[in-house]
Amino acid sequence: MQNSNASLFEMMGQFGHQNLLFCNDEAVGLKAIVAIHDTTLGPAIGGVRMLPYNTTEEAIEDALRLSKAITYKAAVAGLNLGGGSAIIIGNHRTDKTEILLRRLGQFVEGLNGNFIASIDVGTTQKDLEYIHTETNYVAGLPESLNGGGDTTIFAARGVFYGIKAAIKELYGDDSLAGRKVAVQGVGSVGEHLVAMLRNENARVYVSDMTEERQNENCSQV
Repeated sequence: MQNSNASLFEMMGQFGHQNLLFCNDEAVGLKAIVAIHDTTLGPAIGGVRMLPYNTTEEAIEDALRLSKAITYKAAVAGLNLGGGSAIIIGNHRTDKTEILLRRLGQFVEGLNGNFIASIDVGTTQKDLEYIHTETNYVAGLPESLNGGGDTTIFAARGVFYGIKAAIKELYGDDSLAGRKVAVQGVGSVGEHLVAMLRNENARVYVSDMTEERQNENCSQV
């Protein structure tokens, strides 16, 4: 146990993290991790990701990696926010419930505004509404709740224009017509991205851990 604790602190030190927090509520089936990387510019914001990680260590590494990336993204975008990430260990198709998400909301509320939850892999706007039932520290809520609406379209646009910039650098123009583009992961962001690529007549190849989503998008290639 001492070695495990030492390795956690070493990982946090390697990535430069401020906090790594755990929530375990067996009554509702919640095993969650919140990583807060840096709050120099403001409270940490980050998505709530729900995946069936093979190990707790794998989930921790993902939380640390994601939260650090968000710190830099927020800084580059000129936002007064830091980087964070919330991980729920579980299958979002079979394990996710309203009570589980509301319990996470209570946990986020207990962080006193140091972490703001948003959408990530395995969560939706409806899930954010459940979290919002217990805390106001949520971003990306529907406009009907005075939120900014679906943020995944903006994430997809960022990737899309990044692809176009790379193509222009390599080939002299940013046309995607006839270009082969592989999209790994066709959740909310991936679906928007696939649609944008197809609108420019790119040849799109998709891959997803969920066979149903992969088949849905492959049928449209």
